[in-house]
Amino acid sequence: MGLEMNTTREKQSDGQKASDAYTEIPTLDMGAYLSGEEGALEELAAKVRHIQENIGFYVMVNHGFPQDVLDKAYGKLQEFFALPMEAKLNYRINELSVGYMPPKSTVYVTSKINKNTKKDLNETLILALEREPEHPLIQAGTRFVGPNQWPSEIDGFREAMVAYQQEVLAFGRKILPIYAVALDLPRDFFDNHYTDPVMWSRNAHYPAVEAEENQFGIAPHSDHSCLTILPIAEVPGLQVLSPSGDWLEVNYIEGGIVVNTGEFLNRWTNGRFMPTPHRVVPPLRDRYSIATFFNPNHDTVAEPLSTCVSEDNPPAFEPMKLIDYVSWYIDSNYKRDAGGKQSS
Repeated sequence: MGLEMNTTREKQSDGQKASDAYTEIPTLDMGAYLSGEEGALEELAAKVRHIQENIGFYVMVNHGFPQDVLDKAYGKLQEFFALPMEAKLNYRINELSVGYMPPKSTVYVTSKINKNTKKDLNETLILALEREPEHPLIQAGTRFVGPNQWPSEIDGFREAMVAYQQEVLAFGRKILPIYAVALDLPRDFFDNHYTDPVMWSRNAHYPAVEAEENQFGIAPHSDHSCLTILPIAEVPGLQVLSPSGDWLEVNYIEGGIVVNTGEFLNRWTNGRFMPTPHRVVPPLRDRYSIATFFNPNHDTVAEPLSTCVSEDNPPAFEPMKLIDYVSWYIDSNYKRDAGGKQSS
């Protein structure tokens, strides 16, 4: 099926100048772009291009994301994870890949940079972008689109999380033109591919527990997604693998939002934009995070973009639909009782 991942890490390590090497996760400012300043889009796109070709992670600031919406979402998630296990298991992940996953539900066997053998320590609630029950994808029983399983024990949970989803969706749409220009495409190139995005969040609790050898909050892996959008958690733990092989801490920046490339965009860009490996080490105190996978429409095909293919760089991947790729990824890395097909 042509599922092998091409991170271009070998090319980067040979061709990247030492002075260009990243020793920390870069920060970008959306302010001038959002205010419509002339040339701001092109300038920001050039920075994103360099980052996505050389480290794959950055933090965005001055993006207009309301902090109170984020704070309410985090508060409701903490309430959910504080429920007794018996109550949480009432919302256990189902065949549509939506719901609760208890600790030790994943082993990222598709990782290219670590032989992951121990089950991850985090517990997670998967929530899809909320859609009406009559939505065609829900009626068709499509994975990753809902309907969501909303906890009835927590007042205002659904409202807080849907408000958060809408802000993430708005943020994602703001950065699509940046990626289009970064790839030498018209600024509206991705619009038609994101009319009904397959977007879900991995709402995770990383407990402060002692890990076994080669065990993590979440093991070294690359995301499946086109793009991942993650507000920085105040409690440290997220680490990113640099091209030089060092694990870089993602330091807390007030209001900062981490954005990184996933494997689907890596395929779409013919290996040009890196799906950088990352991990979460067990924290010293409980850590909560909301990672949203901002994917295009379910039937979008990752056929290498024309601006990423040349005589010297022919297509490296077979074209593949988004829904087929993410299904393969989840089924490979998630245990059977966590919505995947991996044996326990």
